[in-house]
Amino acid sequence: MHPYFSKMDNFGKELKQNRKDRAAESNAQLRAVETVIEQQKQAVLNAGFSTAEINKRGSLTITQRLEYLVDPGTWQPLHSLYNPLDNEEGTTNVVDGLGKIGGKWAVIIGFDNKVMAGAWLPGQSENILRVTDLAMRLNIPLVWLVNCSGAKLPDQEKFYANRRGAGTPFYRHAELEQAGIPILAGIYGTNPAGGGYQGISPTILIAHKDANIAVGGVGIVSGMAPRGGFNVELLEELIDKTREFRAAPPGRVETHFGKTGFFSRVYEEETGVLDGIKEYMQNMPAYGPMVFQVAEPAEPAFPADDLYSLLPFNQKEVYSFDELLARVVDGSEQMEFRPGYGPEVYTGLCKIDGMLIGCIGNRQGFLGKGYPEYADYPGMGGKLYRQGLIKMNEFVTHCGRDRIPVIWFQDTSGIDVGDLAEEAELLGLGQSLIYSISQTDVPMLLVVLRKGSAAAHYVMGGPTANRHNAFTLGTAATEIAVMHGETAAVATYARRAMKEKDAGRPLDDVIEKMNQLAQKYRDTSQPDYCARYGFVDEVVKLTELRGYLKAFAGAAYQNPRSICPRHQMILPRIIKG
Repeated sequence: MHPYFSKMDNFGKELKQNRKDRAAESNAQLRAVETVIEQQKQAVLNAGFSTAEINKRGSLTITQRLEYLVDPGTWQPLHSLYNPLDNEEGTTNVVDGLGKIGGKWAVIIGFDNKVMAGAWLPGQSENILRVTDLAMRLNIPLVWLVNCSGAKLPDQEKFYANRRGAGTPFYRHAELEQAGIPILAGIYGTNPAGGGYQGISPTILIAHKDANIAVGGVGIVSGMAPRGGFNVELLEELIDKTREFRAAPPGRVETHFGKTGFFSRVYEEETGVLDGIKEYMQNMPAYGPMVFQVAEPAEPAFPADDLYSLLPFNQKEVYSFDELLARVVDGSEQMEFRPGYGPEVYTGLCKIDGMLIGCIGNRQGFLGKGYPEYADYPGMGGKLYRQGLIKMNEFVTHCGRDRIPVIWFQDTSGIDVGDLAEEAELLGLGQSLIYSISQTDVPMLLVVLRKGSAAAHYVMGGPTANRHNAFTLGTAATEIAVMHGETAAVATYARRAMKEKDAGRPLDDVIEKMNQLAQKYRDTSQPDYCARYGFVDEVVKLTELRGYLKAFAGAAYQNPRSICPRHQMILPRIIKG
């Protein structure tokens, strides 16, 4: 298949200085937002005790453990700002992402032992479920660094129970194992109750000499027989039991290595546990990259820094999606699918790290006279019309048939509306795209470049595609909302304004409420808000975007559940004709 893949069509042009000059203000705005986001991420990482204090106690921090464990240059963090229930700690108390261990991709997650010794916090189970879903979607190992003191008991009602509560990840662990996806756990510190199940539910348990896992910890064991209240005598008894259990907590290495055999290995040094994980990772199922590389990996022909001059911070300013794509794919090469048809969307095959990826993105600007063909009004990029929806349905279906992972690049204001749009079947074609995505069974990644709006956000590989969307990235320009804030204000208050006008009453109150609603939409659609509440899994710098694309491609092809031999693919042949 060398004629198809070794040298694909070049696209993109060198960015001229006058274009950079015109984009200088936008460039500065994008970088300013990125700086704020980075400061917020650092604040989360710095929560709790200092690194020096943890090291003084004889332990490494979660960050230090990850630095030792993960291959240099491969760590791609996720959920750095995720805090959906607004914990006062500013975190869900787990750190996670994609990274290579011994040359193989894994989903990696660990408790932040600087904050309440890695306790369960509200929102944490939702974070963990996203991580287990990611391992399931990519079919790669899940690596846990367990250091969990149990629940933050004063807030138990916010996370303990419910259908997606703190125990749900243990069921997800079982589901991963039943699907043949191994879970490796490095275990540190004291892990009672829920922490014990975090330790016992993985596949391989590797422990530090001072670690323990247990059904109950000191406090729980000491208070298992409630007496209706507390008094001095009872408290004195409790203190004595606490001293006893602190000296010899249940579930120590003597028990779970020497007697039950739950621990596969025990190490004297903390780094030994990580070395053990590395050794086990060498024995995990994985294809070498060469098996699925259709060409030698190549860097884009243009610098990533150009992205700051190509992606406008102003949501109303148009740009060339094709030029942007040329800055993140191998060699700035492509095989475009159905060029000229459905001009509002780009569909095509590109290479990421030498591996074939289906790319889909919204094009911007005026779409030409006579389009859309069913209407008498001009079509504008960012909006979806009949041809574009049909083209995406076809392309996604072919990618599913050929087992090609898909990356979506969203910058959409929605799907065309009105009687003519309904007659053109856009409602049905949007749902058809959801159906097409659902039958592909290939991993997908979403990058929300700027706008993610209305049903178009759903149908273009949105995070609502739970079994297909591996993760979602945002940028400094990302805004996600059901519609623009001013549009929402009109939809909400237009009838009331008409009634007030007809009744001869002043419109000042309506205007104030409309402005308040528009401002609320702005506040709740910004990148940091999207990251905090899980609309995106991470907000990334534009220059770091390709690193995430490479991680996705590498992980998706590491151990795929099904394979289409490249010489049996039909999509490249359809493109070439």
